[in-house]
Amino acid sequence: MLLAFVLLFALTTQPLLGAGDASPEQVVDTSGKKLRVGLSYFIVPASPLIGCTRYGKCVKSGGLSLASIGESCPLDVVFVAGSSGLPLSFSPVDPKKGVVRVSTDLNIMFSTDHTSCAEYSPVWKLDQFDVAKGQWFVTTGGSVGNPSWGTIRNWFKIEKVDAAYKIVYCPTVLPSSKHLCKDLGVFVDENGHRRLALSDVPFKVKFQLA
Repeated sequence: MLLAFVLLFALTTQPLLGAGDASPEQVVDTSGKKLRVGLSYFIVPASPLIGCTRYGKCVKSGGLSLASIGESCPLDVVFVAGSSGLPLSFSPVDPKKGVVRVSTDLNIMFSTDHTSCAEYSPVWKLDQFDVAKGQWFVTTGGSVGNPSWGTIRNWFKIEKVDAAYKIVYCPTVLPSSKHLCKDLGVFVDENGHRRLALSDVPFKVKFQLA
């Protein structure tokens, strides 16, 4: 665990985002309505092309879903073409507020308990560093709430970028969690899986009510 945090500190990243905002801007969906805690949304690409391979093959539309990559469980977060993927929900560090705001620590989870890995929750978390691929991937099996060093890899944020949003790994839920920030992007592996991973190129998204 300590080695994982040391590697995370070494990532080339940007400064902390929105650390001093008293009331960050509210995130809105594709219809302009505020994202609400307890509702489900599809995370869809805002850019016309996404997940391009080294051969220049790109996907024009799609959404986020689950796939078994490598070990059968837990399931990893992937971008899939041809559908809106699976619906997701958001739980801010203070869920009583009822709305989702930018620059605010939150948990992200697929709105389903029916997966092939029933023993793992559908809550996102940052996986262990993949040395072979030199990547941090987003997987499932995290937990909701309970900010602590044991849950530090479960926390993400939504940030505004251009006319869309991006998701970042940038936990500030603990006073001493001086983590650097990194965007989430799409990494295309050798088998063509478009996996959600820490990246220098953000995956620009919008939120569509499910």
